Amino acid sequence: MKKLFFGFLLFIVAIASAQTPAKPKLVVGIVVDQMRWDFLYRFYNRYETGGFKRLLGQGFSCENTFIPYTPAHTAAGHACVYTGSVPALNGIIGNTWYSKELGRSVYCTEDSTVKTVGSNSDEGEMSPLNLWASTVSDELRIATNFKSKTIGIALKDRGSILPAGHTANAAYWFDNASGGWITSTYYMQAMPNWMVQFNNRRLPDEYMKKSWNTLYPINTYTQSTADDKSYEHSFPTGTNSFPHQAEKVSANKYEIFRATPYGNTYTLETAKAAIEGENLGGRGVTDFLAVSFSSTDYIGHAYGPNSVEIEDTYLRLDKDFSALLSYLDTKLGKDQYLVFLTADHAVAHNTGFAKEARLIKPSPNAPSLQRSVNEAVKNAFGDGKYILAFSNYQVHLNNELIAANKIDREALKQTIIRALIKQPEIFSAVDLEKVQSANLPDMVRQSLINGYNQKLSGEVQYLYKPQYGGYEKGAAHGYWNPYDSHIPLVWFGWKIKSGKMNREVYMTDIAPTVAALLQIQMPNASVGKVIEEVIAK
Repeated sequence: MKKLFFGFLLFIVAIASAQTPAKPKLVVGIVVDQMRWDFLYRFYNRYETGGFKRLLGQGFSCENTFIPYTPAHTAAGHACVYTGSVPALNGIIGNTWYSKELGRSVYCTEDSTVKTVGSNSDEGEMSPLNLWASTVSDELRIATNFKSKTIGIALKDRGSILPAGHTANAAYWFDNASGGWITSTYYMQAMPNWMVQFNNRRLPDEYMKKSWNTLYPINTYTQSTADDKSYEHSFPTGTNSFPHQAEKVSANKYEIFRATPYGNTYTLETAKAAIEGENLGGRGVTDFLAVSFSSTDYIGHAYGPNSVEIEDTYLRLDKDFSALLSYLDTKLGKDQYLVFLTADHAVAHNTGFAKEARLIKPSPNAPSLQRSVNEAVKNAFGDGKYILAFSNYQVHLNNELIAANKIDREALKQTIIRALIKQPEIFSAVDLEKVQSANLPDMVRQSLINGYNQKLSGEVQYLYKPQYGGYEKGAAHGYWNPYDSHIPLVWFGWKIKSGKMNREVYMTDIAPTVAALLQIQMPNASVGKVIEEVIAK
């Protein structure tokens, strides 16, 4: 009888085990800040076998992945990747935005109710307070009754906090004042011992003792423009060409550290330390590590996407990714972890480069956009601060003053739109309150709709002609155009088949696909669809 009982018990356990789906030990979400899709292939021949080539060869690449909203900025991108939602719904419409309620600019992760942990600076007064929606990392925590751990790591606070979500165990970002990682009291009252020990290694100081020179002989960097270009910013030591003598930087040393490839390597080392310190992937439940590599964005803004600096940065990042995948293989086992790699946005060509390449014509010496619009409003409606702010390519109206002075609001908006259209670099200006009927191609109009938040956005949005709207030095982003909205999306590891496809998918599809793989609920404002092609049957 006992044998029958134990046999029956083993049978029940076996059935239960068969019905319990296997899960990855760890999900690693990687966002490369400002990475253009074409960087996967532009430098492909120079990548080593274990980094980007391994991701592409053994993983699955969604070759036509686009950002479905505009404008495209860092905070909005990170929020979209992890919520599967758009600014209209998740509340993150940019890195900053003008608040009519507060009468000032709001930073995406600001939170005056929390304090810095790990430094005496105020750079830790941050949290996911302004993020309206849940993230896929939140949903994993909820699905496991908070047994899973979620950690966010990025040099930028917004690149760490927004992916980690509301329920995260921790989010860490870099502090210029202390030269180390900090967090806020939203997450904890004191740094864990492993992070204290890691900060005590003072790795940024060690990195900044070295010059940043090219990894290989500079004459082999054939995918870049000449090293010395007038439309590139200069390194603080006074030149825009290699070598960049980081060891001679004294003022703002840690801000400059961010704009070197060493910032990416430092982020990688921190990710490994977090896995070790928190035993991520080793606790019998799926954990989530959200890592954003921010230095690519700082470097891209300074030198532009066609610079030797960017080529060298991606060759070094390739080595970092090779080291990360090798570490994960050893620590967790091959195919025991799930990785996705994407970007928060891409980047436009530098304006100087675009002129040099004859992609655009030099603009006439016209008055600035803001001045021209303000003058047009003043001429039509008299003195009065009827425009509160220009933010994220949007115009915010002073609705209370307009009503008090009995100004025709529709006429005012049309005056602004006409003044914007007269600008040589603008091809369209749209009344966002009537965006559904905007006379634009469907894709562009839908990008505006997805980016328009009725509570937070301005009333009028203006759109630049292709390649226009950038800086004379360095590079800019924030546009609907493919050079800014076409991003990489590569899946790798657990339950991912190898291959690629050219079907168009969107940034919003990432979170629901992760949720489907993990068999958990998708985030609560998700509008994306599962990319079924990536999943091995």
